[in-house]
Amino acid sequence: MDHLPHFRREILAFETAARKAAEAGTAPIVPSCPEWSVSDLVGHLGWVHRFVAHIITERLQEPPQALDPELLDLPPDLRGWQGPGQEPTPGPVPRSLIEWFGSGAFALESAFRKTGQDERVWTWSRDRTTGFWLRMQTIEAAVHRWDAEGAVGTAQPVEADLAADAVVQSLTVMAPYRRTVKQAPPGSGERFRFRQIDGAGDWTVAFNGDDVLLVEGGEPGDVELTGTASDLMLFLWQRIPPERLEVKGEREVLDRYFTLVPPV
Repeated sequence: MDHLPHFRREILAFETAARKAAEAGTAPIVPSCPEWSVSDLVGHLGWVHRFVAHIITERLQEPPQALDPELLDLPPDLRGWQGPGQEPTPGPVPRSLIEWFGSGAFALESAFRKTGQDERVWTWSRDRTTGFWLRMQTIEAAVHRWDAEGAVGTAQPVEADLAADAVVQSLTVMAPYRRTVKQAPPGSGERFRFRQIDGAGDWTVAFNGDDVLLVEGGEPGDVELTGTASDLMLFLWQRIPPERLEVKGEREVLDRYFTLVPPV
């Protein structure tokens, strides 16, 4: 799928929510990430965008050790935000921080447009292409847009085609990565089926030892979760509880999912 239009839409919606938060006297706490205020969320995503843009524009083949403060280019007037690592920050959301976020998002979008998606660069995945970063950052933007909207009002669902792609990405990319990083216990053949009600998506993922196997097309699972693509995606990103979905099957298996796929 063409992720760029989705990336732009989600970034603009995120910025709209951040500007709404800036109108408040204090930075709202993000209910889905209670360790962060909206200021911290803006700072986090702005830093990530500059980090990824640096990798792409420099065609880095190895992970950067750190992002040069000059590349981070934080604005001088950040009254109300304590800076990275000091969260949660209750002070008002600095408007200069939102402008800084917007310029970083624009720079990353420009880098994506100027670079072929097959260009080889470093990633933390087996897929060492700029296309990986475009897909990853589009999904991350959608998740954090949902976070920010939830902090200032009612979060809107993720568009079904992007959300369905995020479900596949979560099961095929994030799950193996999280299992490796967190040294998750081996699977015992647990099978989880995810069924989309607003599209054709029907995915079953099985955990056998250290292997994660995705089968598309509706094979039965020990537990089956049914909902919109957006809700399935948000469940996999631990944004909503399983009670928001239709659940059938063995609850003890469902409760094991985030042991097999620990958060990072």
